[in-house]
Amino acid sequence: MKSTVVLLACLALGGCADGRSRLFSEAKADQAAPSLRSASGCQLRYQRYQTASAVPGELVVIAPGFGRSHRHFHALALHLAAAGLEVVAVESCNQRLWTGAHERQARDLQLVATALGARRVIYVGHSAGGLAAVLAGRADPRTVGVVTLDVVDAEQLGVSAAQELTVPLVALSGEPSPCNADNNGLAMVAANPHAQLERIAGANHCDFEAPTDWRCRLLCAATTAPIATLEQAARRVRIIQLTTAALQSLMSRARPN
Repeated sequence: MKSTVVLLACLALGGCADGRSRLFSEAKADQAAPSLRSASGCQLRYQRYQTASAVPGELVVIAPGFGRSHRHFHALALHLAAAGLEVVAVESCNQRLWTGAHERQARDLQLVATALGARRVIYVGHSAGGLAAVLAGRADPRTVGVVTLDVVDAEQLGVSAAQELTVPLVALSGEPSPCNADNNGLAMVAANPHAQLERIAGANHCDFEAPTDWRCRLLCAATTAPIATLEQAARRVRIIQLTTAALQSLMSRARPN
């Protein structure tokens, strides 16, 4: 209960962006965001979050949405690390205004996982990053599960990938809006017979970022208010808690005895 209250307060005040909350005292992020070269030649930036209790070789890889930064998943990643998971949030360097480069982003997620020595991976993605997570999960034999946050599909790439996905798929979804293409990502969830769907009542596209910013709020939540309402913060806490529980369950269920 205490951790929930602290997390609620942090998110209402800006997402615990400084990472110094006592709630996260055992988790730490790299001081500087490292990078490596994508297969296409651009520099991939990512942020790694570690904790002493993480199992070596087990990694959660987070893909932000189109044009978004690893910074928009700082609070979520810290919470996951505090829960005993090693996490890396990866920005796409291949996206352009005219293309989401979804398949390239999926390959880049796998590239980072390999560079960090992962042996077992769960891919997590928000919006178009959710599509990249599904594509990466289908292609990577190390994958033990995929979790999507208000996922968006493009050209039915996700539907095709979800049909072929052989690991568990857990999808959290908000209310339909232009920012999530009126929930077109739910078609890929429906295409996987074993997928689990959790709808978050009242959630907008920005509620799945932690922290979000005024750009997302302006485009997707019709507000630029710098501080979240308690209702918005409560939704974000629920999303973080559900995501954490899903990841812990997937990792534990697939872990060898």
